[in-house]
Amino acid sequence: MLARLSLRARLILGVIALAAVGLLAADLATYSSLSSFLVGRTDTSLDQAHLAAERAIPDDSHADSRDGGSHDSQLSVAGDYVQVRRLSGAVVRSVAPNPFPGSTAAPKPELPETIDLPQPAGGQDSVRYFTVSAVTGGDRYRVRASIEGIAPNYVLLVAAPLHDVDSTLHRLLWIELLVTALVLAGIAAVGLWVVRLSLRPLDAISTTAAAIAGGELSRRIERADDRTEVGRLGMSLNAMLAQIESAFKAREASERKLRRFVADASHELRTPLAAVRAYAELFTRGAASRPDDLARSMTGITRESERMSLLVDDLLLLARLDEGRPLEQEPIELDEVVAEAVETARTLDPERPLELELQPAAVIGDRDRLRQIVDNLLANVRAHTAPHTSVRVSIERVNGSARVTVADRGAGIAADQAEHVFERFYRTDASRTRASGGVGLGLSIAAAVAQAHGGTVGVDSTVGNGASFHIDLPLAADSR
Repeated sequence: MLARLSLRARLILGVIALAAVGLLAADLATYSSLSSFLVGRTDTSLDQAHLAAERAIPDDSHADSRDGGSHDSQLSVAGDYVQVRRLSGAVVRSVAPNPFPGSTAAPKPELPETIDLPQPAGGQDSVRYFTVSAVTGGDRYRVRASIEGIAPNYVLLVAAPLHDVDSTLHRLLWIELLVTALVLAGIAAVGLWVVRLSLRPLDAISTTAAAIAGGELSRRIERADDRTEVGRLGMSLNAMLAQIESAFKAREASERKLRRFVADASHELRTPLAAVRAYAELFTRGAASRPDDLARSMTGITRESERMSLLVDDLLLLARLDEGRPLEQEPIELDEVVAEAVETARTLDPERPLELELQPAAVIGDRDRLRQIVDNLLANVRAHTAPHTSVRVSIERVNGSARVTVADRGAGIAADQAEHVFERFYRTDASRTRASGGVGLGLSIAAAVAQAHGGTVGVDSTVGNGASFHIDLPLAADSR
């Protein structure tokens, strides 16, 4: 049942139940204490009244003259009912209080026929107190039964009405019930206000969560205060929501990149495949019988096949790097690798001025992949600058890293393009065709290989002042 109630309702019910238990315990203690006090005061008055009631006890020396007498109704002891019995239970005298003129006599107490009292010892009285009901009506009497030491053959009973005591306790009971009800109502009202005020941030959290579920990922929980539990929950949820939003944006960006990657790869593969198909069709149309057309077909098929092989190799390399497959880890003299790449570049492009400034630097990594980084950077220069544009290649130590820089004095790259040059299949020109046959993976491979070695890549360029690409790789421990 409670599980179906809201948190607010359960909190209010819990507070009311706890307060009710406390108030009822206090009411019970107050009622019991007052009842005990009033009854004790009545017992004290009975102790005082029994002294006067001793006159109703017969003198055994004159028992013959008194035993046959009728019950004396003229003796009144402070408004109490007095009865004298023998030890056998026979009533000797009953003395009831005289009613006020014009009033009805109060009903007598319903006294038990036998009363268990021990015999007094050493002249002391044997006393017992108990409560009985009236013969008629709903009144009660407090009874003092005693065997007086001076008259050990008789039992003296003095009964006082508890009408005033019961009336007082009855009024107290109603007052307690009324006060308890008012206090519980006040606690419920104040508790509802406090709980509603305290749970208001939870309502805000619920509203925000519903909005986020509806697609508003930028929504946040407002007024999150770290001084309260709910506020700290709101701050934690805000941090979690920020991470979720970042993850969604990263996933969307990754999906966009993947779609672009697949589209570009399909386009790049479609071009050489179309060329191979065209050369094959030329062969089937009679090129086999014409030596010039046959050579042209075979050369074209070979060229386009090699282009596809290079593209597939690059894609496989990027896929392996994305999967985090480990590369070779061995000490490498980076200056030697760069010198070899520069020497190859001079052979491929002998007319290009190429400067080389190297500092000895040792790193841990895959020699072939590091060589591929430098080759790709130099190939990028050849593809995007004029043949006589000068190039400077250098290695320097920067903050515990070896920085390889390839800087040219070409046309440079615009700032908005420089942000994307390391993306796969990205090209700074709008056309998808190139005389060089590049597909836009060289710089992407350089960035991926550098990151696999724990390094970083970057570019500094302004339009008209050339471009400077740099790769930072951690130095080997014994080379720092």
